[in-house]
Amino acid sequence: MDCFYASCERLRHPDLAGEPVVVGMGYEPGESIGAVATASYEAREFGVESAMPISKALELLPRREDADPDDPDAPDPEETGRYVPVDLDFYEEVASEVKAVLRDCADTRREVSIDEAYLDVTDRTSWAVAGGGGGSPSDGGGADEEATDPPPSGAAGPAEARTLAEGYARHVKDRIEREAGVPASVGVAPNMSAAKVASDADKPDGLVVVPPGSVAEFLAPLPTADVHGVGPVTEETLADLGIETAGDLAAADRDRLAEALGERGPELSRRAAGDDDREVTPTGLPKSLSRESALPTTADEATKRETVSALAADVARRARERGCLYRTIGIKAVEPPFDVNTRARSLPGPVDDPDLVEEVALDLLSEFDDARVRKLGVRVSKLDFAETDQATLGGFDAGDGGGQGQGGKRETRSEGGDGGKLTDWVDGPPDRGGDESGSVAERERRGTDEGQASLGDWS
Repeated sequence: MDCFYASCERLRHPDLAGEPVVVGMGYEPGESIGAVATASYEAREFGVESAMPISKALELLPRREDADPDDPDAPDPEETGRYVPVDLDFYEEVASEVKAVLRDCADTRREVSIDEAYLDVTDRTSWAVAGGGGGSPSDGGGADEEATDPPPSGAAGPAEARTLAEGYARHVKDRIEREAGVPASVGVAPNMSAAKVASDADKPDGLVVVPPGSVAEFLAPLPTADVHGVGPVTEETLADLGIETAGDLAAADRDRLAEALGERGPELSRRAAGDDDREVTPTGLPKSLSRESALPTTADEATKRETVSALAADVARRARERGCLYRTIGIKAVEPPFDVNTRARSLPGPVDDPDLVEEVALDLLSEFDDARVRKLGVRVSKLDFAETDQATLGGFDAGDGGGQGQGGKRETRSEGGDGGKLTDWVDGPPDRGGDESGSVAERERRGTDEGQASLGDWS
């Protein structure tokens, strides 16, 4: 996603379009400590970068509110920006819209963070040239394919011969913008590291396709900093070795690289040569299972209850198919414009009970009977994949402290009030980096290149 937090703010505040936007904390009157969460491309032109101290950002780009036309010492309005506070709940809601598209477009996904994911679409498209024969969408197009070699589109723009893979990527990209309202940049390649580099090659709103047989050529002229896994520390070490480009790194003596960088050295060399045989794998067992559905804000109580019943049945079915029990049942109700409310109820032990999921979800929904909602969701969490005895429905009703309130009414526990973490509403936990090979300086993430500070830095 492109400057995701700033894009989200522009979604609900269209007047921010084209403006330098800084999302962060600490710029409010009386505050002196804070940092930039993300900066729009317009703000970056003034030197503002993610993770920068807010005091430095204000030096480079004063607040628009401080541009007083009657004050000769005030900053020029043309050299000021719009500063917006971090609203994590809202960003998570938009992210759930994006990830709903991704779940629909790829069976195998690795969600790296709130704004980045890998998709394996081998079974849904191919490297065949559109209209040129030589394959069908079912022919694959994975990391090991060596068949069709049309020239890469590269960062300079699409090639004349368009692959079916490019068409599918454009479909995903267009759906994200249409359904979530925010722009994404997409990279398509035969392996993970090349796709990552391609996704960064033409930001913002980019689409870069690197077919098999073209990966090494695409990477060769790029600086080593662009190779997936190379950060400032490694870049400096490579420069000391006389290695400046990905092509240099691919051709370097790997024993020498191992001496300087350990086992990461040869691995980075292989990636620079276009060799990366990692599979796109989910980030472990899910922490929750959920389903959501948009509906018109004019929906009546009966429609809302029908929707939640259907969502509850689907979530319970998915949990049973995966062989997991659950200890918490919850709902999400999004009121216009983007007020996210979550409610949940904990059980005394893990269960597999579709009727109970529906019963609890409908009970929680009653709080919103008279509310206008634009989306509803049902979730089961605190999953248990182990062989274990499940709690009984009678145990849930027994009033033994396992979630029963006064007067025999079950207690509703709101997890963190309105909102909730993104991981509450996706099928797998986010993974900082998505890269098993490197932990040096937390993958030496560069705020300016990643475009977004980590959620962990702000929550």
